[in-house]
Amino acid sequence: MNLRDLEYLVAVAEHGHFGRAAVACYVSQPTLSTQLKKLETELGVSLIERNPRQVLLTDAGQQVVARARVILGEVDAIRGIAGHTRDPRSGRLRLGIFPTLGPYLLPHVVPTLRERFPDLGLLLVEEKTETLLELLRGGRLDAAVLALPVDDETLDGELLFREDFLLAVPVGHRLAGAGTVDLPALEDEHLLLLADGHCLRDQALAVCQSAGAQEYAGFQATSLETLRHMVAAGVGATLLPELSVQPPVPQSGTVRLVRFGEPAPHRDVGLFWRPMSVYRDLLPELAQSLRNPLPGPVTPLDARVPRPRARRGQPLPGGVPSVA
Repeated sequence: MNLRDLEYLVAVAEHGHFGRAAVACYVSQPTLSTQLKKLETELGVSLIERNPRQVLLTDAGQQVVARARVILGEVDAIRGIAGHTRDPRSGRLRLGIFPTLGPYLLPHVVPTLRERFPDLGLLLVEEKTETLLELLRGGRLDAAVLALPVDDETLDGELLFREDFLLAVPVGHRLAGAGTVDLPALEDEHLLLLADGHCLRDQALAVCQSAGAQEYAGFQATSLETLRHMVAAGVGATLLPELSVQPPVPQSGTVRLVRFGEPAPHRDVGLFWRPMSVYRDLLPELAQSLRNPLPGPVTPLDARVPRPRARRGQPLPGGVPSVA
């Protein structure tokens, strides 16, 4: 058994196809298939069900893949230690970010990251919060940008910034011409929300609860852009984070953005990592780079916090109860 065999097996598990797995591993399909057959022979068990239309893992295969991912993650960590020792600002850093922030934050910070860390290979992974936490805990990410609260005492982190929510309404809506609105103005309003699994959905539901608003029945979006299009079509109102309406995001002539009066509902965002990460000394500097290039309306949070988190039921800043 060797590391390449484990890489081939994990690739088959991730792609569900020998051909695509071979491409991902930069080998021919016969080579990959032959090596996996040898691995099965060595272990004395079948790891893969080979069907004409799909490739499935056996129960043993699933267990071996789970262990293989841990081993390969540790191997990456060993390589990272070596590279980081040679040059603390080089290597490959795997950074996770959630979908309702990534497309809107990255245009503001990636140029600065490239300038400040020219020899650091940044691999960006966009997933929902629970998946990011799983990847981070399992060593498959080096750090992750997450919305608070993050209830995990095994992680260290730094606060990055506070991002207000704006009310997005169609032209002609009763609140379209308002300068600012307070939460009670949303009473009995039906808001368009994201689907389950998005942290922004939980935060928006907390706002609904505080304001006496309700979710728009029968609809759940998979992205902020879908929410924006639904508002533009006059279907209803929603909440949009500050960065999602900043340039280079184009403005819509049929959507009106209304700010909330103080205290405005918002989300706090932080950078989190494992305390023993090989990048632990570099990540506070990375946090500074993620914080500085932000546009004016987003408030940087400079306080260093070892483990920023909140328990269920505790208030988040702005008076919106925690929903984590």
